[in-house]
Amino acid sequence: LAAFRARARAAGISEATLHAALDGVQRREHAVRQDRNQPEFTRTLWEYLDSAISPQRVATGQQKLAELRSEFDAASAGYGVPAAVLAAVWGIESNYGRNYGDVPVFDALATLGFEGRREAWARAELMAALQIVQRGDIDHARMVGSWAGAMGQTQFLPSSYLAFAVDADGDGRRDIWASMADVLSSTANFLARSGWRADEPWGAEVRLPAAFDPARADADLRQDAAQWTAEGVTAIDGAPLPAMAEAAILQPAGARGPAFIVGRNFRSILRYNNSTSYALTVGLLSQRIAGGPPVQAAWPRELRALTWGELQVLQQGLNRRGFDSGAPDGQMGPATRRALRQYQRSLGMPADGYPTAELLERLRGEP
Repeated sequence: LAAFRARARAAGISEATLHAALDGVQRREHAVRQDRNQPEFTRTLWEYLDSAISPQRVATGQQKLAELRSEFDAASAGYGVPAAVLAAVWGIESNYGRNYGDVPVFDALATLGFEGRREAWARAELMAALQIVQRGDIDHARMVGSWAGAMGQTQFLPSSYLAFAVDADGDGRRDIWASMADVLSSTANFLARSGWRADEPWGAEVRLPAAFDPARADADLRQDAAQWTAEGVTAIDGAPLPAMAEAAILQPAGARGPAFIVGRNFRSILRYNNSTSYALTVGLLSQRIAGGPPVQAAWPRELRALTWGELQVLQQGLNRRGFDSGAPDGQMGPATRRALRQYQRSLGMPADGYPTAELLERLRGEP
């Protein structure tokens, strides 16, 4: 840490802060293992939603909304983000404050900064954590969170804290651990400054016309909701689509599963956590907390998730057949989805880009 300490001093971090925050840091083997680990087994989106949007989590979210009505209302009014969305983020990130981690942030980031896949990133976050302590927002001993350094009840990284945390209760500190006013307003500020539009919903479940091309269900194919309406897309109950600009259609379980229209607010949630499954879960949980319905269309529960190793085999098979999915990494990124759609078209199948065991077996069996 000696060289890092020197850089921190040059950046204006005091000796007192360095001593308090870094003298007692400990290597966290769990953080190294988690950072390096590539999980072999995965869950389908609907299995994840079953647990993330459980009846208990919905009921607790509604209860918390009632208990903290003034804090939720203030955050929502100040930043234009619905209270139910803030409750959903809180519920997913820490189960409404019940589990936001107990790993000292300085231990986690110092460990990852000097032995991990993302050393430069972790060192930058470590510097941001020092700035938080130096500013007096919180004592270093109270800075606890996940193995990756995410902190507080809605899991801000230190850099996000510096950029978006808010002192909503006026006590002179931005406390995302114990002050619910600060927690909710900070979360709302993050989403608002990430592009949240108060005049649009996060999205909605939709019904697609019979002749809809699954290849058009693509996050990068964006147009006004009015254009989707003109193409025959309706809300799941047959009502008109909500007004949304730059809206895309998603079929996260492929052509056999539900479909959703999402827009700019969905992409704001993605800036909080860049996972389509995460953003969809936030939107759907917020819908339930607000008293809305669950997903109406059936999930294709007969399908299973491919493992990381199976996705690598699928990618290798696509590449061998001239459908370029990039370097096999076991991840369903844009290149793999594009290659899989091309392969599905070559077979005369709906080009939804969804990886199934059936497609994997076809690729394994073909010369």
